[in-house]
Amino acid sequence: MTTRATRRAAATATLYGYPRQGRGRELKKAVEGYWQGRVDAESLHRTGRDLRRATWMQLADTGITEVPTGDFSYYDHVLDTSVMVGAVPERHRAAVAADPLDGFFAMARGTQDVAPLEMTKWFDTNYHYLVPELGPGTVFTADSARQVAELREARALGLTARPVLLGPVTYLLLAKPAPGVPDDFRPLTLLDRLLPVYAQVMADLRASGAEWVQLDEPALVQDRTPAELNAVARAYRELGGLTDRPRLLVASYFDRLGAALPILAKSPVDGLALDFTGPAAANLDDLAAVGGLPGRRLVAGVVDGRNIWINDYEKSLALLGTLLGLAGRVDVAASCSLLHVPLDATAERGIDPQVARWLAFARQKAGEIFTLARGLSRGTGAIAAELAANRAALASRSTSALTRDPAVRARAAAVRDADLRRPQPYALRAAAQRTGLGLPPLPTTSIGSFPQTSELRAARADLRAGRLDAAGYEARIEAEIREVVAFQERTGLDVLVHGEPERNDMVQYFAEQLTGYLATRHGWVQSYGTRYVRPPILAGDVSRQDPMTVRWTAYAQSLTRRPVKGMLTGPVTMLAWSFVRDDLPLADTARQVALALRDEVADLEAAGAAVIQVDEPALRETLPLRAERHAAYLDWATEAFRLTTSGVRPETQVHTHMCYAEFGDILAAIDDLDADVISLEAARSHMAVAGELASAAYPREAGPGVWDIHSPRVPSPQEATGLLREALKAIPAERLWVNPDCGLKTRSWPETRASLENLVAAARELRAELPGT
Repeated sequence: MTTRATRRAAATATLYGYPRQGRGRELKKAVEGYWQGRVDAESLHRTGRDLRRATWMQLADTGITEVPTGDFSYYDHVLDTSVMVGAVPERHRAAVAADPLDGFFAMARGTQDVAPLEMTKWFDTNYHYLVPELGPGTVFTADSARQVAELREARALGLTARPVLLGPVTYLLLAKPAPGVPDDFRPLTLLDRLLPVYAQVMADLRASGAEWVQLDEPALVQDRTPAELNAVARAYRELGGLTDRPRLLVASYFDRLGAALPILAKSPVDGLALDFTGPAAANLDDLAAVGGLPGRRLVAGVVDGRNIWINDYEKSLALLGTLLGLAGRVDVAASCSLLHVPLDATAERGIDPQVARWLAFARQKAGEIFTLARGLSRGTGAIAAELAANRAALASRSTSALTRDPAVRARAAAVRDADLRRPQPYALRAAAQRTGLGLPPLPTTSIGSFPQTSELRAARADLRAGRLDAAGYEARIEAEIREVVAFQERTGLDVLVHGEPERNDMVQYFAEQLTGYLATRHGWVQSYGTRYVRPPILAGDVSRQDPMTVRWTAYAQSLTRRPVKGMLTGPVTMLAWSFVRDDLPLADTARQVALALRDEVADLEAAGAAVIQVDEPALRETLPLRAERHAAYLDWATEAFRLTTSGVRPETQVHTHMCYAEFGDILAAIDDLDADVISLEAARSHMAVAGELASAAYPREAGPGVWDIHSPRVPSPQEATGLLREALKAIPAERLWVNPDCGLKTRSWPETRASLENLVAAARELRAELPGT
């Protein structure tokens, strides 16, 4: 048996991070148990230590010779960084001082009396981070206890470990002005205060045995101003010039470094970690243009850390060979943390074996990294068997009939310009919808899902296991829909939903009913905190065989005279929250998905749905990180939405929904969707999006959310009323809707009842104040 020692390669195989949850999502269960009082703090920390140990030992056994530390978190690594630098908001300081763990979770989730930090998307991924709140009075202090403890844990196992920290420039660029601080405050002006804290943390890590420390600076792959680039130069001139520090590796990922690359190449850091996949492949030419990194370390991210397809070994080895001439030392890694992919493809017993050989989850990617490092160090002869198997798997995929459907491609090619726009202008449609729906001013609704109770999850599991037949399961779903509809009617909501009790996930549910998609059983990926999703895999061309939602929407409508929304997930989100094909342009796949959803929209309308919501929460998230690619993306993304919805009658009201992203830079695209109503997350950002819509002269109806559904807090009627008054300053009453931020799947029924009752009470209070009411 090959031992760990004999598998060491001259080129280091390394990672930036790994999935945190454990094979059975032990972290989720422990954290939620702690929140519910079933798990004490020591047991939670023991679970964390056990998970870290298991991960590090597995990586070492796979051949990863330098493991990352500091990437583990009980909720979010950006929040961990705020704790590390002492940036605790004023409203949370007492809780953190009283109990650091409870205070940590209060910052993430809020309490009944104190609001949490705002949450938004991590660059163009589906991971969410907690936004630091900073101001002119922010005082930073170093707290390296967690980072040092995890480094010592790994070293005690006999492992070579590299602490990974969020870099100071990215941390400040991700931050926002704290409440009460003027909006024009720029957190980057605090850099000179923050750098000594990073210097202290690095000194503490060096004293604890760290040879290298990695500082992640993914914000540098976005378009940056000259002032921001000057800050990068100053930061790494100062940190690189320190004497009491480990060797310093600066990492970027998700795109090319661009103008930041020559700045970092000239700085006194000891190495760079660069992404060489997708659009970041341009880093190769950019690195050559600055003369490479002679005498320094280059960690080459050649294994895609964001998708699940196997690596092309020959292509990667050719790239690594070129990089050998551009740096003093070349090591092999994934393009980014493996946080964004599931744990282990071998756990998926239900996937066609032909397709399974095309897949690489986190554990397989670690193996690919080791194989490439060995091939780089010892030559291709040392990995001849692996190369042959890789060639065969790649050839199998490229020639498989599973990936191509000529009828789907012919239909997509036949789309006409007339299919991409509703023929009636918005003003005409709005008048027809007002007449047909007869809604009051400030109409109330929810976003779609209602609580997914343990009973619902058990019924779904019983159906899969054969303990419950289809008729019994459908009766259970009908009973839940009756309860949801009756509650909404009693509460006084104006436009109802069926509650989506039949849906396991807003993407997976549809993927399981569309050709071309594959669903996993264990492919969990962290979205935020303890919320994990199983992104489906897009392996082939997409079409719809049968109606997917009509049965349940029509049943709900039969129970009430109020309109019930048909609920669909839009084509862009279907792609963004899946592992997409890398053998077909995204725009082509989006058109296929849009045509499948267009059929569903037509069937919903024919079944009597007067309101149809097509959710696109990922429209902003999927926006390319570089402005040079924005226009092309937004063209096909908005076209796909319009293709989905353009076939309905003028009196059918089309809604869309977006959440947890920065919307200001895509408002023109939101307008181009041509939806009649949009609902947006706004509670944590204090209605900022309402002002953005007004500034952009957005002409349609909008519902900025008044209830932050990612917190257990129940907003009072007064709080909801205050947010609505803010919204009314920007959006006229005849175009303002009242709704939560997002779906209610993760909330409990007591929270849902109280919050929606308060939401309706707030709408009624303001409705009574309107002229003519």
